[in-house]
Amino acid sequence: MIELKNIDVTFTDKKETIEAVKNVSLSIKAGDIYGIVGYSGAGKSTLVRTINLLQRPTKGDVIVGRHNLMDLPPKELRQARKKIGMIFQHFNLMRSRTVAGNIAYPLRGTGLSKQQINDKVDELLELVGLSDKKDTYPSQLSGGQKQRVAIARALANDPEVLLCDEATSALDPKTTLSILELLKELNQKLGLTIAIITHEMQVVKEICNKVAVMENGEVVEEGDLVSIFTDAQNPLTKEFISTATQIDQALDKLAKHPTLLNLTSEDVLATIAYVGESTSSPLIASLYAQFAVTTNILYGNVEILQETPIGNLIVVLSGEERQRDKAIAYLEAHDVTVSLLQHNQTVFAFNKKQVG
Repeated sequence: MIELKNIDVTFTDKKETIEAVKNVSLSIKAGDIYGIVGYSGAGKSTLVRTINLLQRPTKGDVIVGRHNLMDLPPKELRQARKKIGMIFQHFNLMRSRTVAGNIAYPLRGTGLSKQQINDKVDELLELVGLSDKKDTYPSQLSGGQKQRVAIARALANDPEVLLCDEATSALDPKTTLSILELLKELNQKLGLTIAIITHEMQVVKEICNKVAVMENGEVVEEGDLVSIFTDAQNPLTKEFISTATQIDQALDKLAKHPTLLNLTSEDVLATIAYVGESTSSPLIASLYAQFAVTTNILYGNVEILQETPIGNLIVVLSGEERQRDKAIAYLEAHDVTVSLLQHNQTVFAFNKKQVG
């Protein structure tokens, strides 16, 4: 559906040259909800704007469907762009037009009659859950409602692709979840291919099936959501995931309350990650019976990503060192990843030795 091949985007002025995107290649299949995540300045928004040539690459190919957009003459490019909808962080609604007027705006010059446009607007309003807001002005809407109008407007020309550039960053957490749920429904009902740009791995976790992580204009890691969350290789990816799973927050709290630990020479602090069937197995309970290793659970959560259960724990494993090693090997044999932590007063750090 979407192929970005060796994309470079370079900005040059009199004083400096900025390489915003460096040799990026991505493949987004039809029906994917593809997340591109990175901190501010990573190049992710510049990259997503190359998909509809709002930002023309300095180098590379942009293939959407059957067309290499870089080769299209202006008239054909305008037609191709109609099949690529886009929504933004700040909605970009026209304040002087009603909700209906905003949604109908992209339909100018399409040859549709007034009645056909009106019917189309009604259909889109129902799709995004705003049938009662047709004659309302944007100033009378909440942030979530404004984004729903922006989504309806982006769907006016029946696109095959929807680009979302930080589309939930201006919304509160509850509203963010409702917009992500709407996007998921549209993906399923309309067969939309969706690319989501965000700096929040929590957003990726909620909706995406594929993810790419960007840093300094480059893609440093990519893959399906479950693989990225359970076997991340890049340090930045691991940082994002620790935030999304709330492991970082839990470790910060533990570091500020060392009395919760009281570690002795027979104790080790560790994170334990479960995937799939191992999340429902009583593995932790087995450690004492088989190895005389007790497990004090300081933090834990289980969530479902792409219908796959994933669990994360912070634990203190207590027992004789040789028995602890056996217990860790036992967990590893059951597809559980154990990462040992070091603690020094106010900070935790992953040991270079990771088991599993």
